[in-house]
Amino acid sequence: MEKKLLRRIEGLRKKLNKFGHTDNLIDSKVVEVSQQLDCLLNQYQKIRTYRQLSFW
Repeated sequence: MEKKLLRRIEGLRKKLNKFGHTDNLIDSKVVEVSQQLDCLLNQYQKIRTYRQLSFW
């Protein structure tokens, strides 16, 4: 699951980078992709935190 999440994060990063070079940063599609990326990064952080806590 973690690898799949990382692939999705990387895909959105690339998409956001592309939009950032071609579109206005406040364009609705740029904001939408940014919010999706934020959500996935938050999920990933929760997974990593849980894994660290369960280690102890």
